[in-house]
Amino acid sequence: MAQYSTTLDGVFAALADPTRRAVVRRLGRGPASVGELAGDAPMTLPSFMKHVRMLESHGLIRTEKAGRVRTCVLNRDRFALVEDWLAEQRRVWAERTDRLEQFVTSQEDQP
Repeated sequence: MAQYSTTLDGVFAALADPTRRAVVRRLGRGPASVGELAGDAPMTLPSFMKHVRMLESHGLIRTEKAGRVRTCVLNRDRFALVEDWLAEQRRVWAERTDRLEQFVTSQEDQP
């Protein structure tokens, strides 16, 4: 469970930045070169590369270099980790709200 938590923490940390979320959003439409992705970012290429490395180090994207072009591809499998965590949270909160509803309705039934 600790490894799961550390991995999940890293994924959320990587997604915490709006620039990195924009990269993930763009890569959702298909692979793109670093140059294409950096064109939309208001920063220098070395600064942008830090964002790419962060996403790559947490497994959200993969990069492949062909000649002088580095292409980024979204690693959709990694998002299953986030989906699993969110599903677990939905289940926990649904159970809590169901118990709250039962408590409130049982109190209304008592004189």
